Amino acid sequence: MSAPAQPPRQPVHPFPHSDRLRLRPLTETDVPALHALHNDPEVMRYLTGGAPVSVEHVRAVELPRMNRHFDAADGPGFWGAERRDGEGGLLGWFELRPLDTNGGGVFELGYRLRRDAWGRGYASEGGRLLVRRAFERLGARRVTADTMAVNTASRRVMERCGLRYLRSYTEDWPEPLPGSEHGEVEYVIDRAEWEAQRLPADEQPDSRR
Repeated sequence: MSAPAQPPRQPVHPFPHSDRLRLRPLTETDVPALHALHNDPEVMRYLTGGAPVSVEHVRAVELPRMNRHFDAADGPGFWGAERRDGEGGLLGWFELRPLDTNGGGVFELGYRLRRDAWGRGYASEGGRLLVRRAFERLGARRVTADTMAVNTASRRVMERCGLRYLRSYTEDWPEPLPGSEHGEVEYVIDRAEWEAQRLPADEQPDSRR
């Protein structure tokens, strides 16, 4: 007599999700959507200046790079973002990357969304999911994010994710982008700050003291 069929094994830690958004590992089927995303001049304005990339480059270089060193099932990684209702396809991706592979506890947050997904709160919603994952699951002591100083939209997303402005700095780019003369900015949130933000309002420290 054969043994009864076992139910499908569920992951010990489900993928990050919110009421509207779910994050999942990127796969080969995402290549066309990633190609379109990475070739939108407005999406890439503060990253590459809108320089085009081929679909083969996305398939052979970018997707393997995004998946190579990360454990999206149980750790940091690059995550494809889509709506919980399954409508609209791939919205873009989010990144949670350890900056120190020796266990320094600092993780970098990144994100890239389709232009038609802008202004709907998806970027801050997905970013908050990964900030929470960093502190609750990965033992992070700090989450950091960087962008060009003139990228005001990305800076607002960082603030909505709970990060605060830390510093401005300059980089020497081989091919500077318009606006790079104003430098870069770094935003951060430390564990104590994140834990304080999660407290109910009546338990928040009184800033007047």
